[in-house]
Amino acid sequence: MKKLFIVRHAKSSWKYDNIKDQDRPLKKRGINDAYLMANALLKKHSKPDVFISSSAIRALHTGIIFCNTFNFPLANLKINKSLYSFSDGYLIKTVKALDDSYDSVIIFSHDHGISTFVNKYGNQKINHVPTCGIIGLELDIKHWKNLTKGKTILVDAPKNYKLKSV
Repeated sequence: MKKLFIVRHAKSSWKYDNIKDQDRPLKKRGINDAYLMANALLKKHSKPDVFISSSAIRALHTGIIFCNTFNFPLANLKINKSLYSFSDGYLIKTVKALDDSYDSVIIFSHDHGISTFVNKYGNQKINHVPTCGIIGLELDIKHWKNLTKGKTILVDAPKNYKLKSV
């Protein structure tokens, strides 16, 4: 049995002109949401065996916040340039290439690839994964290369923890 958590990067800033998309930083709200969601996940699940992030600054910063919250060594955070993609193809390749010694994995990436992936491999329809949203899948496999449809065990987002104004 394997567990896979996929986190969409937290809210990023569009205020900087003349920077590449992959260099966009997190907004203050994004930083706060990343801490909020990292702490929420920590209360529900044990520390994943490996943390893997897209090379985009916003995904990487989100991953660093989760690593710090889970007390996971930053030196062990894996950066995967191919996750800077908005299709599920690279996400599928990344998961299928995981070392089988990892039973629990967390990946920080981008939508639309995330939504497509979790609808293909989870059993719950998800229309849109919001920024800093987390989807957890439980997969009845021994080898990551045998990725197949599993069970959606977590659908969470920052809005679930914020007070609604009246």
